[in-house]
Amino acid sequence: MAEAHLGGLQDEFTCSICLDTLSDPVTIPCGHNFCLKCLTDYWDHSQEFFCPQCRENFRTRPSLRRNTLLNEVIKKLKKTGFSSPPSKNYASSGDVECDACTGKKFRAMKSCLTCMVSFCQTHLQPHYEIAAWKEHKLTDPDRNLKEKLCEKHQKSLEIFCRTDKTCICVMCGMTEHNSHEKVELKTETEGKQKQLGATLREIRKRLEEKEKKLRETRKTAEEMKLSVERVMWEHEKSFTDLIHCIEEAHWKLTKKIREQEKKETEKAEAVMEHLKKEIEELKRTEAELKELSETKDHLHFLQTFSSCCVLPANRDSPSFTVTADFSSQNLVKKLSGLTKSMEKIGQWDIMTWTSPGHEAPIFTLQPPELQSREEFLQYFCPLTLDINTANRFLYLSEGNKKVTREGTETEYPDHPDRFDFWEQVLCREALTGTRCYWEVECSGRLMRIGVTHKRLSRKGWSMECSLGNNDKSWSLRCCDSKYSALHNNKQTEINAPYSPKIGVYLDWPAGSLSFYSVSHTMTLLHRFNTSFTEPLYPGFWLHLDSSITISHLTPCDH
Repeated sequence: MAEAHLGGLQDEFTCSICLDTLSDPVTIPCGHNFCLKCLTDYWDHSQEFFCPQCRENFRTRPSLRRNTLLNEVIKKLKKTGFSSPPSKNYASSGDVECDACTGKKFRAMKSCLTCMVSFCQTHLQPHYEIAAWKEHKLTDPDRNLKEKLCEKHQKSLEIFCRTDKTCICVMCGMTEHNSHEKVELKTETEGKQKQLGATLREIRKRLEEKEKKLRETRKTAEEMKLSVERVMWEHEKSFTDLIHCIEEAHWKLTKKIREQEKKETEKAEAVMEHLKKEIEELKRTEAELKELSETKDHLHFLQTFSSCCVLPANRDSPSFTVTADFSSQNLVKKLSGLTKSMEKIGQWDIMTWTSPGHEAPIFTLQPPELQSREEFLQYFCPLTLDINTANRFLYLSEGNKKVTREGTETEYPDHPDRFDFWEQVLCREALTGTRCYWEVECSGRLMRIGVTHKRLSRKGWSMECSLGNNDKSWSLRCCDSKYSALHNNKQTEINAPYSPKIGVYLDWPAGSLSFYSVSHTMTLLHRFNTSFTEPLYPGFWLHLDSSITISHLTPCDH
C-alpha cells in the first residue's frame, strides 16, 4: 500500500545524473538534490559549476553538505521495499551515449548542435524549459558531433560553399570563402536530392534492362536445350533407316552436338552470372542511395553525396543470342542419297549459327573448304548499291551496280545514312546467317572492298567511319596492283599476283570472310576469322578516278 501511495514521488527521490535512487543526497543552492558522488564527479569534469538539472550557473563551486533529513527518509522508504524502477534506457553498443551522465551512461535522445553535446531524456529537459536554451538546434543522436565542427574555428558547419564544394562555418564564409558562392545546407541538399532522384531513376532503368536481359538469356538457354533434344530425335529417326551405312557418322554428329550444347550452356550460364552480379551491384547502390536520400542530416548527406552518388560504369553486358530452330533438311537429303555421300558427310565439321527471329542455335554441318569457282558460285548473292549511303563525290551507274569516284559532287539529297566525308558507299542487302559469294571488277589505282556493320558511323572524318579502320568493318585494300587487309586500324600486307576481279566469300555461320583473286583459278588473298553477331553490308571506298563494278552473274555462270 505504501508503494502505491509513493509511486508518484519516485522522481523526487531519483538522482537526475545517474537516474537511480539518491545515495548520500546533497542539496545545492537552487534546491535540486543529487547523489554526493554523482555531483562531485560531474563538477570534477567541468570548468563551470551549474546545476545538471536546471542549468543554473554558480560563480564558485558550492560546498556540498549531506541532506540529513532526505537521507533518513530514503533509508526508511527502502525498508518498506521502495526503490526506483530499473531504467530501460541504458545505452547499448549501437546507441549514442548521454555526455552528461556519470557512471553508467544512458541512451541519448537528442544531440545539441549548439552545445555540441548529446543528452538523455532527463538531461535534455532544460533545453525545453530554459528560455535561452530553447533556441538551441537539436537533432537526432549523433556520435560524430566533432565532425560537424569547423576544425579551424570550432564553429558549427552551417554553410555549403559551392565554389569549393565543401561545408564551412560562418567564420569561414566571412574570411577565406568571402567571395565564393555560398548557400545554406538545406538549400544545397534540396538541389542534390533532385540529382539523387535522377540517379535513382537511372539505376532503376538499368536494373529493369539487366533483369529483362537475364530473363531473355534464361529463355534462350532453355529453348536451346529443347532444340537440341528435338534435333537429336530428328537425326535418330533419319539414321535408323540407314543404320548400317551411317553408324560412324551418327556417332560423330551426336558427340559434336553435345559438345556444342555444353559450350552454349556454359556461355549462357556465364552471361547470366555476369548479369546477376551487375543486378546485385545496382541493387546495392540503389539501397545505399535510397538510405542517403531519406536522411535528415544535411551535413552527413553532403559529406557522403559525392562518394555515393556515382553511377557504376554502364558497361555493355555480354549477350547470348542464338536461334530457336535446328535445321536438318540438308542432312536429311544427304542421308537419302548414296552410302558414298554419307561417308563424306561423316567427315564434315559441326557448325553453329544464328539467324534473326530465332532464339536457340542452329546446328549444321560445314562442308570441306571450297576449291573451284563453280563451288563458290552456288552461294552467289546479287548485290545493289544503296544510293542513300553514297558520298557526294561518288557516281552510281549501270542500275546501281557500278560506282565511280569523280572530281565533282553529285546532288544527292541529305540522308542520315550518307557518308559525308569518306568516299564510300554500301550495298542495300543485309547478309546474315548464311553463306554468300559475290565478285567485283576493279579499275584505278586505289580502292577498298569490304563489309561492315550497319552501325558504322557516317558523319565526320574519324576512323570510326572508314571501312577497315575500326572494329565494325573488314576490308581488302587494292593499291597500285598490291593488296593489304584492314581491320580495326591494323594493316596486313599480302604478297599475291594482281587481278582486277576480286571474289568475296562470306561464311557468316563460321565467322569467316575471305577475299580471292579470280582468274582461271581461285587464289586466296586473305581470310578474316571472327564471330559475327550482326548483319553485314558489303561496301566500297574509292580514290579519285577509280571505279568498282559488281559482277552480274547469269545462270550460265553457275
